[in-house]
Amino acid sequence: MKRFVFAAMLTGVVFCAAAPVRAQTADSLAPGVREFAKVSAPVIALTHARVIDGTGAPARTNQTIIISGGKIQSIGDSASISVPAGAQVLDLTNKTVIPGLVGMHEHMFYPAGGRTAVAMYNEMGFSFPRLYLANGVTSLRTTGSIEPYTDLELKKLIDSGKLAGPKIHVTGPYLEGTGSFTPQMHGLTGPEDARKTVDYWADEGVTSFKAYMHITRAELAAAVQEAHKRGIKVTGHLCSVGFKEAAALGIDDLEHGLMVDTEFDLGKTPDVCPSQQLTAKTLAGIDIEGAPVQSTIRDLVSHHVAVTSTIVIFETLAPNQPPLERRVIDALLPEAAIDYLGTRSVIAEDANSPWPVLLKKETQFERDFVKAGGVLLAGEDPTGYGGDLAGFGDQREMELLVAAGFTPAEAIHIYTENGARFLGEDNRVGTLAAGKQADIVVIDGDPSTKIGDIEKTELVFKDGIGYDSAKLIESVRGSVGLH
Repeated sequence: MKRFVFAAMLTGVVFCAAAPVRAQTADSLAPGVREFAKVSAPVIALTHARVIDGTGAPARTNQTIIISGGKIQSIGDSASISVPAGAQVLDLTNKTVIPGLVGMHEHMFYPAGGRTAVAMYNEMGFSFPRLYLANGVTSLRTTGSIEPYTDLELKKLIDSGKLAGPKIHVTGPYLEGTGSFTPQMHGLTGPEDARKTVDYWADEGVTSFKAYMHITRAELAAAVQEAHKRGIKVTGHLCSVGFKEAAALGIDDLEHGLMVDTEFDLGKTPDVCPSQQLTAKTLAGIDIEGAPVQSTIRDLVSHHVAVTSTIVIFETLAPNQPPLERRVIDALLPEAAIDYLGTRSVIAEDANSPWPVLLKKETQFERDFVKAGGVLLAGEDPTGYGGDLAGFGDQREMELLVAAGFTPAEAIHIYTENGARFLGEDNRVGTLAAGKQADIVVIDGDPSTKIGDIEKTELVFKDGIGYDSAKLIESVRGSVGLH
């Protein structure tokens, strides 16, 4: 049970820049999308806003942003920015705007529930795109795909204005070795199979690959080499391969951080994934400031390997965490809510859980990684046993980054500009500046002083169209777990 829950919740991927998509207008949207477009005009002025621009700089007050043609035309002090005649004006006094989030460990699937004999996942093609957009995620990387063809088609439908959702960078199917815990993953048969898999799915249009828990070093090396030939990056949620080994093989990103690094397990067999219980025990007793972990951090930084933080999914393993939210329960299919609450109650009774300690170790590792010059990305990984839902989990992850010791401005920077730069999209999204796409989140509060206000999202602009967050969330009530 614990092994399944741990593995199931840590499902991770990679990228090359996606081709630019023509900016949408309200008239180009299908009726089922247009109903969520609350703000749409040829010219829009967001006035008197508090701006956190995504660069890591402190918030600026009394700012005005002019939007036209799906882009930010100008941004600056309200006293110096002229509002064009005829513009639709939104007075954002006491409100905050931030760049649209760039979620770097997202999925379009969700665990099917506890009644199945083996781990299975349902595609959330209806509910998840809406929830991501509603909660401020305007760009994402699907860091692991169970139905890659479905994900590719969802991307096309969203880009054409037929579905509401974020800009999607699609990963290929998991690059998994022999021993997957779910039959929904193909087990690679060797390096040549890895190369063929990468080539096939790159031709189909994916822009990212993710290595998984049982991949061998030879298979990983072949996949990385083939992906890099195509200008595509590779990430991984690893187990059979340690972090230093993966860095030496050229991997670009590592998912989840220290909590899945097995290289410190005594007696680890090469190319074999040890039990998660053993790794958890090892890491619970490890000194983050000690030479072995600090050596790994330096090695990752020197090889330019990014790390994706997913504290939010680990938090679900700790007793009585995260805070139980009404909005999450309301979004779940009733049967899915029952499964989630039942498993949560079992975890709450584990007085000997190592996860409170492990969470502290992980947050310290991430702080030290950034201090050493490492690039930290962030995402939520909406898997596990439920409860970590699309979009809601991204907001919670940001709160946890601040709890880990990052300032709100730093956490937003990790979740916006860092992700955009890794995807090769930082010339278009990730920060608020003239010439960038108008991907903007409007928040009724001040997350620069109270990060919990990130949950008070009101409007989410994608390419200059402002979507009604509350209406999107209400539209999927009772759907997560079904579709």
